[in-house]
Amino acid sequence: MSFSIAELFAQHSTDKFDLHEQHLNNQMVRMLKTIGYDRHYKRAVGQYLYDQEGTEYLDLLSGFGVFAIGRNHPTVISALTETLTLELPNLVQMDVSILSGLLAKEILKTTPDNLDKMFFCNSGTESVEAAIKFARYTTKREKIVFCEHGYHGLTMGALSLNGEEIFREGFGPLLPACSAVPFNDLEALEKALSNKDVAAFVVEPIQGKGVNLPDDNYLPEVERLCKKYGTLFVADEVQTGLGRTGAFWAIDHWNVKPDMICMAKALSGGFVPVGAVAMTHKIMDSVFNRMDRAIVHGSTFSKNNMAMAAGLATLRVMEDEKLVENSMKVGTDIIDSLNAMTGKYEFLKEARGKGMMIAIEFQSPKSLKLKAAWAMLEAANKGLFCQMVTIPLFKEHHILTQVAGHGMNVVKLLPPLNLTQKDRDTIVTSFDKAIADTHQIPGSIWDLGKNLAGHALKGKKGN
Repeated sequence: MSFSIAELFAQHSTDKFDLHEQHLNNQMVRMLKTIGYDRHYKRAVGQYLYDQEGTEYLDLLSGFGVFAIGRNHPTVISALTETLTLELPNLVQMDVSILSGLLAKEILKTTPDNLDKMFFCNSGTESVEAAIKFARYTTKREKIVFCEHGYHGLTMGALSLNGEEIFREGFGPLLPACSAVPFNDLEALEKALSNKDVAAFVVEPIQGKGVNLPDDNYLPEVERLCKKYGTLFVADEVQTGLGRTGAFWAIDHWNVKPDMICMAKALSGGFVPVGAVAMTHKIMDSVFNRMDRAIVHGSTFSKNNMAMAAGLATLRVMEDEKLVENSMKVGTDIIDSLNAMTGKYEFLKEARGKGMMIAIEFQSPKSLKLKAAWAMLEAANKGLFCQMVTIPLFKEHHILTQVAGHGMNVVKLLPPLNLTQKDRDTIVTSFDKAIADTHQIPGSIWDLGKNLAGHALKGKKGN
């Protein structure tokens, strides 16, 4: 009997919500149906998704940055197909692989010159777990410092460095000796490091939740302070890396040299999970310091041939298509064009970001009628206003976006890096229309707002 994924997909193309309600996270299905995101997607190419009716959607989330080169890129598909048909030895125990060595070599060409060793794993959170372990072993210190509102993953070690309480709540006790300092606060950081007992400071160069940018002197001073107090500087570039911010690594904007870089997401090409940590020779040699410690930390599937081939092909696509440069050019244009609207829309505070890591933040207006409407939404659930932008963007303009984080009035864009000028025009025009509609009171968009507020208040009563 033949087995066909295509046949399974065709047979169950409209069953996915029922399947998830029965066997997976039914709250996810409930949420999608409530806000009208319950679409049946049939195909995906580049920056676009297509539903069963053939409607095209511009995906400005790219799987939270996974599809930096776009979905189903033919170069990566070709590399994976070739890898499958070559009958290569894969995950041979008591051996090392060619493709992992080649991928390590290619990645290290892009990193600061103090980093010359790689460790591979399966995801961003695994890369953070590895960085915690390596930092503790190398420094013989226990403490880890991270930033408030930071995000580093959801496994127990990475979760211990998560600055958002909603992710931590109910999962404790977490790792001991982990403490937070405010992002962009050098005085607080120095105070935390000054006892010379901190193994590592783990920080996103640009915070993903809210797209919070550092002051220009922040990361250079972080590097200096870490060296001064013997703390390892770990840059979490799981989201910001591989061209997302218009530089290959976000740290490149500030010319700093961390001791470790955590990476994942875009390195996969959108096909096979792959994460990694780039590090100094000293850290690698400290952890793997004897032959009997050669396997003291690892991950079963981490260096599998498919993941390594996907990584190699992704790097080639980024270079050939000049996606880093395109990220900076088109992303900057989008940010500037959205900021040009602040003068005519009271709700619009600013657009910010670097490259194609973009936040659009909204604020309480000055006009009494608008201010009262804003207050109604905020009383129901902080950050609810953004749904009045993202839902119309999706339903009317077929653009997929999301709120940047819990309790934030910020819409976040993490589009594929291959956006065209046409895509840029669509984004700017659609945001202009969606934001303009929020200033019409009464209006259909505020009927949606009242409906959302009602759902939010019911949810609070249910808890």
